[in-house]
Amino acid sequence: MNADTGGKAPRALVLGAAGQLGREVADELRRRDTEVLAADRARADLRDTEATAELAAEFKACAVYNCAAYTDVDGCESDLELAMEVNGHAPGRLAAALPSDCRLIQVSTDYVFDGRGRRPYRESDATAPQTAYGRSKLGAERGVLEAGGLVVRTSWVFGPEGRNFVSAIASRIGRGESLRVVSDQVGCPTYAPYLARALVDLDAAGASGIVHYCNTPATSWHGFAVAISEALGLNVPIAAISSSDLTRPAVRPAYSVLDTARFEALAHREAESWRPGLDAYLDRLRQGKAES
Repeated sequence: MNADTGGKAPRALVLGAAGQLGREVADELRRRDTEVLAADRARADLRDTEATAELAAEFKACAVYNCAAYTDVDGCESDLELAMEVNGHAPGRLAAALPSDCRLIQVSTDYVFDGRGRRPYRESDATAPQTAYGRSKLGAERGVLEAGGLVVRTSWVFGPEGRNFVSAIASRIGRGESLRVVSDQVGCPTYAPYLARALVDLDAAGASGIVHYCNTPATSWHGFAVAISEALGLNVPIAAISSSDLTRPAVRPAYSVLDTARFEALAHREAESWRPGLDAYLDRLRQGKAES
């Protein structure tokens, strides 16, 4: 946040604050002495542009972090209208409606690419989304960029709040279920608290345009599942299968590794490894079970 706050603490509005990323962004901002209005959908529906822009103006926000999205990739295929409104049109409308001293930080996705790459995707690479979800998110990118906002693409997000791949695998292992996980889809898991830190760092650095951020190293979903099992201290057999063995409405990218060189130049640090994040997340899962 680069707006002049007259010596007062900067302010930020976080949309989608009940989700796994929104909660972490709000916490990260508070750690940096930013006054935060953490809004769930009941408080600020992204589709209601006028009301959400008014909320940002009344709060005197210097930045709006959009962590709200329709993230059901398969659901987007069957409800394209909702996907395009929530993911595609609403962010750009909001970015254009915000006060001149406030900008939108939009979280985007690796799904804007076709998944046929052979090297990490750079921000300048051609986009060619293969799914309704990817097309909707690409639409948002264009609108947000036109309004002077910041777009941060990421991938395979997992975090303490909400359901995600790590919680699903850990639960199935805990129930003693057999596991079959695809091994021909390669990408980068990203720990939500690390992503939250990256978003705030990029805004603080005055970053503009599109920036890629994800954790390292690249792995397959099968490799990630094996790492989860090992982090749990268990030797669980996990069968490696092909994407063709699963029937899903939306095709998944075969390769969606993002190049983080621009992020590292802007933030003056390397992107984190997901392995410590996985350990931290599993520790939080264990603590939650112990307290329940």
